[in-house]
Amino acid sequence: MKHHLLKHFHTVNKHRWLVFKYSCKVGIPFLGFKHDLSKYGPTEFIRSSKYYQGTVSPLLNERKDNKLFTTIGVHHTNLNKHHFEYWMDFFGGDFVVKKMPYKYALEYVIDMLSASKTYAKKNFKPNMPYDFFILRCDHYLMHPMTIEFVKTLLLEFSKTGFKNLKKKNTKKIFLELDKQYDDTYLVPFFSKENKYEFKKIDVNEVFKRKL
Repeated sequence: MKHHLLKHFHTVNKHRWLVFKYSCKVGIPFLGFKHDLSKYGPTEFIRSSKYYQGTVSPLLNERKDNKLFTTIGVHHTNLNKHHFEYWMDFFGGDFVVKKMPYKYALEYVIDMLSASKTYAKKNFKPNMPYDFFILRCDHYLMHPMTIEFVKTLLLEFSKTGFKNLKKKNTKKIFLELDKQYDDTYLVPFFSKENKYEFKKIDVNEVFKRKL
């Protein structure tokens, strides 16, 4: 498989520039400036250039080629707090999910907006990030408050852009939601007869169901 080093480098730079620009609009410029720096390290950069396509994340192609496991994704989410996977734990056979702090949840929203525009290019429409999230969020091991926060901001963006996403507005939304939810929740891992089932993976079949 051919590596697309320069094309991937250009895509990462474009994405990070958009994140920084949008982060300044919502009041978190420092997080925008240091966003996704791990993508330049060898663990992520080399493999991502191998699975580069330009219209979707390299993680998707790595999953197809690697029996659904993504080395890029595991490395990235363990180092970047704006990903909900960073705020997941596993204890006693069950999952534990924790609220994402305000600044990282906001960075997650900006990351989604920027990634959507980076990949869609001229075809980008304001409703795309919201529609993408709504289709998938029920399958995310993400804290329910974080889901509601992200939904609310992406929906607002689809209607008015950044007009109502100033820091005072987003902080108010976060604090109001914060009162309604506990800090952590247990998500039971359901399995037959309380035992894990290890199934052989048909990658094509899984992608038909999930995408």
